[in-house]
Amino acid sequence: MIRKTALISAAILTLFFQSAIARKSLTLDEAIETGMENSPLIMHYRYNLKRSRASLSAARARLKSKFSLSVTPVSYTENLNFNDQFSEWYRNETTEHSGIFRIEQPIKWTDGTISLINRLSWRESYSSFTEITDESYTNDFYISLAQPLFTYNRTKLDLEELELDLENTRLQYLIQKLSLEMQITEGFYNLYKIKKSLEIAVEDRDIKQESYDIMKNKVEAGLSKREDLYQAELSLANSELTLKNEQVNLENALDNFKKLLGIPVRDEISISADISYDPVEVDLKKAIEHGLSNRMELEQARIDIQNARNAIIETGARNEFYGNLELSYGSIGQDEKFADIYQQPEKSQQLRLSFEVPLWDWGEKESMLEASRTTLKSRQLDLESTREDIMIEIRQTHRQIRNQMVRIEIADKNVKNSQLTYEINLERYRNGDLTTKDLNYYQNQLAQEKNSRVSALIQYKLYLLEMKIKSLWDFENGISVIQEIE
Repeated sequence: MIRKTALISAAILTLFFQSAIARKSLTLDEAIETGMENSPLIMHYRYNLKRSRASLSAARARLKSKFSLSVTPVSYTENLNFNDQFSEWYRNETTEHSGIFRIEQPIKWTDGTISLINRLSWRESYSSFTEITDESYTNDFYISLAQPLFTYNRTKLDLEELELDLENTRLQYLIQKLSLEMQITEGFYNLYKIKKSLEIAVEDRDIKQESYDIMKNKVEAGLSKREDLYQAELSLANSELTLKNEQVNLENALDNFKKLLGIPVRDEISISADISYDPVEVDLKKAIEHGLSNRMELEQARIDIQNARNAIIETGARNEFYGNLELSYGSIGQDEKFADIYQQPEKSQQLRLSFEVPLWDWGEKESMLEASRTTLKSRQLDLESTREDIMIEIRQTHRQIRNQMVRIEIADKNVKNSQLTYEINLERYRNGDLTTKDLNYYQNQLAQEKNSRVSALIQYKLYLLEMKIKSLWDFENGISVIQEIE
């Protein structure tokens, strides 16, 4: 019965690995690339980045000259008016056709607007009081300036805030890419670990099968007790169960990994990985310097500080003393004939200076300024705290890498020693000097040490990736990753 079960299990496992060959095999780099393309979260941040760029582009476009034409094809009015001097009512009819051509140019450096305006119209007016119909063409051409005084430059500040928003959105996008790379790498190596556990389970099952066959021959030859055969049969059955559990774990892990990558669950995939141990020298000083110079979190903290400074400027403009200057100069012509409009032109000019003077706001402005200044101090503290956190993270990761290298060396020795120990005790088992229960201990020990070595190698790879993300320097390839993530 046990042999039949083992054959069925072996057949299932063989089919599983054969089907894996037909699946799409992904390396770690391919998995990361696939996840970056399909991840809903990354797409969300990509859309935010596109929105910020479009908003900044629109703001810059608003700083360019704006051309507009306003046309009124017809305007007709009829009114009944009263003449006080003659105590008589009279009717007035007016028909007008007009158009206004305007060029407006915002001035970024002063927050003012300079405009060039031309208004052309034709008017026909009739009054029942005089019974006279008047027709004339009028053209009003002038240049005007509107300039705020004694206040901050809103145009320049709004543009700066949009630039900061774009940079902050870009940094959030890059941070999410690094975070997703970490998630995919962890999922990839977890999948690899389960796959290796399955392979180790196959080896353990084969070992248990060999032990069972040896004990069966010895029992049949009368050299061992039947209870030893029962023990060997129980160990083989448990090994078969472990093997099936590992198969289920692998299939479940594949489904979760496909979801992480944004791949349809029905698609068949497998992974291809090489986690051979190649010690990497990590320079702690370089890691800290590069991390403090390039980490996106620090740049985000600086952006927060600048936004807080801008908020103080905006708050200071509440209930402020400010003025407006409006200037215009041009000429206006009028005549019954269009060609003679400017035969006798008249000047058209205007000067208007106004001020807004706040008298009493019950301390509202000062209180809001105090709140804004406190926010700025908080943002400055956040920057220093973030710098300290980055240094601590890099130092701790460096210690973990060094410790993991020692762990791998120990794991290699443990696997080698466990293998030799098992082979020695297997020979003792063949000679009848060791029970099945005792041999199981050495068999399980060997499987456990193999799994521990795989875990140590995977954790070492993850720590190297963590150092890459925290320092933004790839010590495996000796390059900065700033350009890669952008």
